[in-house]
Amino acid sequence: MEQLDQIASIIALSMGVAWASGINLYAAILMLGLLGSTGNMVLPPDLQILMNPLVIFAAGAMYLVEFVADKVPGVDTSWDTLHTFIRIPAGAALAVGAVGEVDPAVSLAVAIVGGSLAAGAHATKAGSRVLINASPEPFSNWMASLTEDVVVIAGLWTALHYPLLFILFLLLFILLMVWLLPKIWWGIKLVFTALISFFTGRGKGPPPPPEIKLPESFPELPKE
Repeated sequence: MEQLDQIASIIALSMGVAWASGINLYAAILMLGLLGSTGNMVLPPDLQILMNPLVIFAAGAMYLVEFVADKVPGVDTSWDTLHTFIRIPAGAALAVGAVGEVDPAVSLAVAIVGGSLAAGAHATKAGSRVLINASPEPFSNWMASLTEDVVVIAGLWTALHYPLLFILFLLLFILLMVWLLPKIWWGIKLVFTALISFFTGRGKGPPPPPEIKLPESFPELPKE
């Protein structure tokens, strides 16, 4: 039973950091670094670098930047696009670090699964933001951003304290993600099609026919 709990803890932590990285990488690093440096958790050896004050400071500074950028319509989508090249490899690396020293084949498998999970979480977040940006008011962006921060912190806390419960929630999230991503992609296509039509004028319909002006008087017809 103890061995099962240990395996569940490793799976929850490795997949938890990968999932959280896809949504908010800097919040995940900051939380793990603070928990480890304050003695509230024991990080695996390969993740103990997160307790370095320089890493904590950098993660905190970038989290503040993302906290602001993530709430500005349009800027959040640009930020997400840029972080496609950051969150996914970072999620894979953190997942590998969470399992510790294992067989290289296991590390590669964890990197593949962790990177895929980070990519799925990132795509879900970034895609939903494109749809949210279609609304004219900014409040939906603020609510979405705050909800994501809370979900990341609560999810990591659950992974650390209740690994089996987190694994269950993660499986439900994956099922939801598989169901939701095609619909998000369809919505994104509609948004971009509407934008292209707006800027090219194709959405305005065909031009009206030219007005035909009749002469004021017709010439008299010759009498027979």
